[in-house]
Amino acid sequence: MAGGEEVNLMLSSLRLYLNRQASTFGRYLLEQSLFILFGWIPTLLGIALRGVFYRLILHVDGWAAIENGVRLRFADHIHLGHGAYLDERVYLHACPQGIRIGANTLVMHGAVLHVYNFRDIPQAGITIGKDSLIGEYTVIRGQGGVTIGDRVYTSPHTQIIAVDHVFNDPKRPFIEQGITAQGIVIEDDVWIGSAAVITDGVRVGKGAVVAAGAVVTKDVPPHTVVGGVPARMIKEIRQDDSAQTETTIF
Repeated sequence: MAGGEEVNLMLSSLRLYLNRQASTFGRYLLEQSLFILFGWIPTLLGIALRGVFYRLILHVDGWAAIENGVRLRFADHIHLGHGAYLDERVYLHACPQGIRIGANTLVMHGAVLHVYNFRDIPQAGITIGKDSLIGEYTVIRGQGGVTIGDRVYTSPHTQIIAVDHVFNDPKRPFIEQGITAQGIVIEDDVWIGSAAVITDGVRVGKGAVVAAGAVVTKDVPPHTVVGGVPARMIKEIRQDDSAQTETTIF
């Protein structure tokens, strides 16, 4: 490969990298500078400094707490409600339609909220309501759009994946066959157990419970408990039902 071609390839790779990190090169420099200066500082001092200076790169209603080690990409497309909390090692990639986290919602250690929409899918994005909890190491991929209601709890290692690969043609690699991205809706007051998987195109109804390890491939009716692979209804949740389910949710 000629020297000029190598340089062009390197420049093309650099542009691709930067295009997937921030809205503009100027934004990239600003965001990375703030991360270097303030992103590592622990304790309340770090939270206070980030609470002041991160307003230069993201949108905050009132006051939000961001722990040290939180990584933000396309921060200008991130909106935090008052009282929102981002724990250590949380990773938010908001490109480009955005991530909205509601008031008093907690995103716990190691969680990944990833839109990563470079196919211009119009409904891409992640919206989480108020008073919710995203458990440790939960992964939410929002290419098809993920909408999570109020008072929703996900236990550790939950996966909510609003994108899928097409693999219908055995003569072509799956990476050449495109994707589907229908989106996921999780209504209010849902509890999702540890290591459960919610697949693309699913709606989980209000007040439903998803058992630990379940793989949800179809809509979940409101006020039901589902579990298994693939998930099936275990019981309905009724107002007069005082019996404890034997299903382990966490």
